[in-house]
Amino acid sequence: MKLHYGLSDLKELDFMAFLPVILPVIALGTLLVLIALIDLYRNRKRRENVLIWALIILFVNTFGPILYFVIGRKDGENS
Repeated sequence: MKLHYGLSDLKELDFMAFLPVILPVIALGTLLVLIALIDLYRNRKRRENVLIWALIILFVNTFGPILYFVIGRKDGENS
C-alpha cells in the first residue's frame, strides 16, 4: 500500500475525467454566490452588517450564501 503520493503521480491523473463532476459543482456554487450578492445589494437598506455578510458570502465558499439565506435574510426582516 502506497502512503505517499508525489508530483509524478499527479501528472498521471486524468483531470478531464473529473470535469463532468467538477463543472456543475463550480457552476452551482458561483450561481449561489451571485444570487446571494444580488439579494444583499437589493436589500442593503434593510440589512444590518452588509459588509460582513458580503465577506461571508464571498469567502466561505458554498456555506456563506447558504448561511446568508438562512440567517441573514431573517436578520434584516426583523428590523
